Amino acid sequence: MLPVIYGCEGLTLTSDEQKFFNKAQPLGFILFERNCEYPTQVKSLISQLKACVNHSEVPILIDQEGGRVVRLKPPHWLPRPAAKTLTSAQSVYDNALSMAHELAELGVTVNCAPCADLLIDGAADIIGDRAFSADPAIVTDFCLAMLKGLEDGGIIPVIKHLPGHGRAPVDSHEELPVVDTDHTTLKQTDFVPFKALVAASKLAWGMTAHVIYSDIDAVSVATQSGHVIDSIIRTELGFKGFLVSDCLTMKALSGSFEEKARKSLQAGCDAVLMCKGTVQEFEEVALGCRFP
Repeated sequence: MLPVIYGCEGLTLTSDEQKFFNKAQPLGFILFERNCEYPTQVKSLISQLKACVNHSEVPILIDQEGGRVVRLKPPHWLPRPAAKTLTSAQSVYDNALSMAHELAELGVTVNCAPCADLLIDGAADIIGDRAFSADPAIVTDFCLAMLKGLEDGGIIPVIKHLPGHGRAPVDSHEELPVVDTDHTTLKQTDFVPFKALVAASKLAWGMTAHVIYSDIDAVSVATQSGHVIDSIIRTELGFKGFLVSDCLTMKALSGSFEEKARKSLQAGCDAVLMCKGTVQEFEEVALGCRFP
């Protein structure tokens, strides 16, 4: 089984995708809006994806946060508010539980949420209203409620973006963010919600941030930093669960897809995420996942 989660191009699999997935045997798959038109179509696509691999437990992921980051939209699915607009832990829980029921009914098993990043004034708005608050205590309470709502509905949450993306001065989809805030300040602010979430769940996955924290590792992004993953994510925050990279297509990472995958896994990620690309690019990622 290849430690990678792939996306696919459309509403059904192409023959090339089917052949590649059957050969590569990836761990699982992730869905996007381009893959989700109406419920029976999504269920059919998930069946197609699962039929490509030989293992029985196939995680099917989605990014269904709310607001700007939703893959399932009306009229077939309920509208989901942005995190910043929710005003109580109970409303967060109710929304997450309802969301989980929608996901489970389709056959989705893993939701890439909650986003436990802080809303930081002056940072790039790639996080923005995806964050519940600038206050670590509120973010902690609301993320714990979302975590519980998803788990109560039978969905595995993904805590992101470890160890914190809120201060990123640029969008990691487009550039490499460097956060110069000192480690002590990060421990007292950005890291607080993550530490609480990690302590609250043994089921949740984690997703890394493509961010350099210069006071911790001035050279490598968290995703590819053995020091950040071991000393901060695994030890300081106490995360012992399944750790997946953010998407390898994001421009914060440099090098070939083979190099990106290899460096992420060597640093300590359990799997990498490749949300879109050509079959040739998927093959490059697969090569990086087969390092000795």
